[in-house]
Amino acid sequence: MGTQERERKVYRPLWRAGLQVIPDAVPEGTIPFCFGYGTEDIVGGFSHAYDTPRLVERLNEDWYDLAVSVGLLDHRREFLLQLPQGTRTHRAALRHEHDGGSAPWRWTRGRLLERWDLMGRGADTAFLGVHAGHPGFGMLALDGGVYVRCSTGERGVDVLAVRRPDRSENVLRHLERVVADDSRYVHRELTAWIARWLAGRVPTP
Repeated sequence: MGTQERERKVYRPLWRAGLQVIPDAVPEGTIPFCFGYGTEDIVGGFSHAYDTPRLVERLNEDWYDLAVSVGLLDHRREFLLQLPQGTRTHRAALRHEHDGGSAPWRWTRGRLLERWDLMGRGADTAFLGVHAGHPGFGMLALDGGVYVRCSTGERGVDVLAVRRPDRSENVLRHLERVVADDSRYVHRELTAWIARWLAGRVPTP
């Protein structure tokens, strides 16, 4: 898939939702994925049932409050966002999570514009969720200091923040298990990416 196609199918819809994509600008050394965190790693979050009045508005408000309070956004309101590779939608990427092919998600740098609607128009793009009010995404501060995860369940939307996932013993152990797993369902590209990151990280004193 070419750059122009991704621009048309992915970046433009996200722009209309208030998110400017900045291609090829992910900081070197960024943790590949944030899996396996424990309750002790979580530093904030919220949940809303699907029948919550003004659901999209409440989700947007609470996400922004959380993002500001935990330091997800830098002074330019930039952060990293997990987007499906190519022009896959969020739903399609979930279907292919365990097919053993290429890694379904990649970090992409983004900037929050003055007018935005991530939980409504963003989720409705199908790249940040299933549809409006049913968002699904992972976000990471540029310095890796905090990870924010949004997911949908049977009854509602859950959002949580994880402090320093790159230093979490839970996350690191999980990534090591992924590298050691020789199952045919493991993404080889993802495994190699994680292995390189683990080998190159500087241990915390």
